[in-house]
Amino acid sequence: MSSYRIAFFYDKITKFGGAERILTSLSSIWPDAPIFTTVYNKKNTPWTSTLKIIPSYVQTLPFASAHPSCYSFLSPLSSESFSFDEYNIVISITSSYGKRIVTKPGTLHICYCLTPTRYLWSGFEIYVDKPGFSYVNPLARTALRMVIPSQRRNDFIYAQRPDSYIAISQTVSQRIRKYYKRESSVVYPPVNTQQFSVAPKSGKEDYFLIVSRLVPYKRIDYAIDACNILKKKLIIIGDGIDRRHLMLRAGPTIQFLTNRLTDEQLAWYYQNSLCLIFPGEEDFGITAVEAQSCGKPVLGLKKGGLEETVIPGVTGEMYESAHVRDLAVQLKRFNPAKYSSENCRGSAARFAETIFKSRIRQTVELNYENYRKDSKKN
Repeated sequence: MSSYRIAFFYDKITKFGGAERILTSLSSIWPDAPIFTTVYNKKNTPWTSTLKIIPSYVQTLPFASAHPSCYSFLSPLSSESFSFDEYNIVISITSSYGKRIVTKPGTLHICYCLTPTRYLWSGFEIYVDKPGFSYVNPLARTALRMVIPSQRRNDFIYAQRPDSYIAISQTVSQRIRKYYKRESSVVYPPVNTQQFSVAPKSGKEDYFLIVSRLVPYKRIDYAIDACNILKKKLIIIGDGIDRRHLMLRAGPTIQFLTNRLTDEQLAWYYQNSLCLIFPGEEDFGITAVEAQSCGKPVLGLKKGGLEETVIPGVTGEMYESAHVRDLAVQLKRFNPAKYSSENCRGSAARFAETIFKSRIRQTVELNYENYRKDSKKN
């Protein structure tokens, strides 16, 4: 394939999580590619020290990098302010407004879609139920139901801008088809199976584990309620807007830890747990693969990305409906001796970073070759 210049767009760079792991892996494939973003918090993102980050004009506004939510109304618009004329390919990694970027003919825009804008589509009901405005929530719900239809129309229009889509899972691919009427190929996100590995036991293995952002759609409250009922020990690793609410809900057998752990520390918690609990519907669920890579099974809701990463009866179990009682029944029945670390790790190997790098490169280059051929025809 002939040489090409490539750039990335990522909605905002202010933290480190599963999506940011994708970004760092992509950057290792194309190390010269700059990363365009609406706002960038350098202090909170030491992992970007070797990357070329180009923020939008929002970055120049007071307190923007430390408190980007203050300018959330500007971020979508600022994504359209960049020029990509000097690049052959732009890959937007987004679950929000990244698909809005504007490219001229001659520049291929590939959207690596984490999910269609959640609060507008698949997560709409949860978002409206818990909009996060405290005592004015009833008014917020009414207002949201009034404005969401117009926002959905706009989101659909912007979703037509990318020339092609790559989805992170079959679940997300189906959503892209349903909500945006676009087709997509699937390339699963990378998991560092070397870092997250099976290790000799060094703990009691007496706790269940959750590793997650603490936001409403993750349904961490279900796991807390189930463990409260059964008096099961649960360790929750993560932060988010629901943290305070969840801590108040938790009983004495439940412990919260910060998500500012090294990968080595996080691996230890996986390795010494009974299993990972996954109570919500996920787009892919990278932590479920990390747990399996450490030889541990997963117990979760039979919905979304978990159906693509967990093999029932072999690397974990799934329950049918999103109710506390169903999760509690599965927790009570759970027998860790049933699952071999070899099977769990073998399942996780399907999502190794080396496989991701090979597949994403092939998919991007195939898209570019097809784009060039179509351009010559026109």
